[in-house]
Amino acid sequence: MKEFKRYLVTSALPYANGPVHIGHLAGVYIPSDIYVRYLRLRGRDVVWVCGSDEHGVPITIKARAEGVTPQDIVDKYNAVIKESFHELGISFDIYSRTTSPVHAQTASAFFRTLYDKGEFTEQTTMQYFDPEAGVFLADRYVTGTCPHCQNERAYGDQCEKCGSTLNPTDLIQPRSTITGGAPVMKETTHWYLPLDRHEGFLRDWILECHKEWKANVYGQCKSWLDLGLQPRAVSRDLDWGIPVPVEGAEGKVLYVWFDAPIGYISATKELTPDWEKYWKDPQTKLVHFIGKDNIVFHCIVFPAMLRAHGGFILPENVPANEFLNLESDKISTSRNWAVWLHEYLEDFPGKQDVLRYVLCANAPETKDNDFTWKDFQARNNNELVAVLGNFVNRALVLTGKYFDGAIPAAGSLTDQDRDVLAELPRLRTSLEENIEQYRFREALRDAMAFARLGNKYLADTEPWKVYKDDPGRVATILNVSLQITANLAVAIEPFMPFTAAKLLGMLALDKPSWETLGSAEIIPAGHRLGTPELLFEKIEDAEIERQLQKLADARKSNEEGNREAAVEPQKGSIAFEDFGRMDIRVATVMEAEKIAKTKKLLRLKIDTGFDKREIVSGIAEYYTPEELVGRQVLVLVNLEPRELKGVLSQGMILMAQDPATGRLTLMSPASRVGPGAVVK
Repeated sequence: MKEFKRYLVTSALPYANGPVHIGHLAGVYIPSDIYVRYLRLRGRDVVWVCGSDEHGVPITIKARAEGVTPQDIVDKYNAVIKESFHELGISFDIYSRTTSPVHAQTASAFFRTLYDKGEFTEQTTMQYFDPEAGVFLADRYVTGTCPHCQNERAYGDQCEKCGSTLNPTDLIQPRSTITGGAPVMKETTHWYLPLDRHEGFLRDWILECHKEWKANVYGQCKSWLDLGLQPRAVSRDLDWGIPVPVEGAEGKVLYVWFDAPIGYISATKELTPDWEKYWKDPQTKLVHFIGKDNIVFHCIVFPAMLRAHGGFILPENVPANEFLNLESDKISTSRNWAVWLHEYLEDFPGKQDVLRYVLCANAPETKDNDFTWKDFQARNNNELVAVLGNFVNRALVLTGKYFDGAIPAAGSLTDQDRDVLAELPRLRTSLEENIEQYRFREALRDAMAFARLGNKYLADTEPWKVYKDDPGRVATILNVSLQITANLAVAIEPFMPFTAAKLLGMLALDKPSWETLGSAEIIPAGHRLGTPELLFEKIEDAEIERQLQKLADARKSNEEGNREAAVEPQKGSIAFEDFGRMDIRVATVMEAEKIAKTKKLLRLKIDTGFDKREIVSGIAEYYTPEELVGRQVLVLVNLEPRELKGVLSQGMILMAQDPATGRLTLMSPASRVGPGAVVK
């Protein structure tokens, strides 16, 4: 294994359009905090940088919705995020922001270097433009009907109903979110980073040199490389962001995916004048902590940027985690389905380490995992209180009771004592190995194993029964127990720093070095302990019920909001002559069958009273063919024919869509009439 002189650790920049939630913590910030605290305890030269990502379309959308400036939005949420991280004990060396002057200068200079080296290509493409607002529309400023699921509120980059990735031009009946009008296509020119030029290097560097990367990271990179890399735009038509620093680029800013990772460099510049030794010396180990949605940017795009620039080191590892769900449902900021960090800190004062412990114990390291409030309560009560807290309390209270709070000298050791003490260095080795390999759940189990070892040792030796007949034996038992306790204080510090500090206070010890971990002689005989107190307290059912009720209220509020928002506003007025041009008739369904290799399409043969024709309708998820045969429906018969899946569809069946559920319902006459009856 390669040895390094120093470490540079980065954590994904949280987006400053809202607070941080438990998904962010479990995926990125708690794992990286554990890793950095461990490195510091080992005496390593390590710098940990992070900061708010403050550019991009979602911020401008939120600002427009709230009637404030984008700067107002990022100022608000940068403060909320930074303070809540601090309260949770997330120990960045610097928490910066991408609206800082240093970042603007750094990102501009980075772009200009690549531009001057000819590393970009220019492409003129057609993009949606809002003629009323006079602006080009970024993906999120275009909404319309999803071509896959017919969701009428799909965004230009994604349909949140079916999860499909989209381009704005994929949308049916696109409209601008700024004015509500139909956009037009207009030429625009942007700069692109030709990732295909770096594909050979990236393939060798990742697939051959970094086979040790986590399977999810390696696999996602391989999929992208196997598909073939394409150029990616590095600029956008926006008025919020870092201006593109070349002539003729008025109204264009650096695209956020290009801008944001440079924030790691600018944050390091702000932190230390020696920033280059962390970014340009091959003896530095660079590690990116991210969620799985950022794998491509940190493993393919950013390394290509760094290589194109020249002089920078590349990441040695990118230990990305999967996603954390909440109560068996996907965390959603738009639906307020989340546990927000700043709210947790208000609701559970003094319980920072409980959240840190639970999120690490249940971290989505290899697959998506689920956070539930009942599990949170059980882990606190059954593990932190009943195991860790119970062992520490018994060891200290018994020492106070039998030896007036002074560490008794150990007498002769039994085989049982020696076996227990022999476990200490073994646990240290396993703990170190797991942290070094980014297996933080396993490492936490190792740290807790010190407490489990001590608990079992006290239960097996029962010093409270032995003292009357053999106080010397009890002195040995408690000496061993307190050595385990001191080891525990060292082992848990990366995971639960507040608890470790509290425990060290109870032991009246300065923070021991990591090198003492595994030792049976951390605390000398005669050392006087501090005052014992409970490390953790039980969480009652009522506290959990309040959190569950908060989620239930959020779900109810979201459903009610959806019902209100789902009712579409009245469309613009039309002349009676326009309505008169539509020929709507009552028709009878004669035949119905599913169209092969589709989930939603039915082929219907109908009798219009004046002909027999076929219509393709996307109602297979609501009606079976058997339900439709013989049914009368309303049909727009003079709609221009269109071929769908090889069938010429001549008309459109009229449906009503429930604004709350989105379900489609056939419109039929109240009583049976002859086919061909005109709807007026």
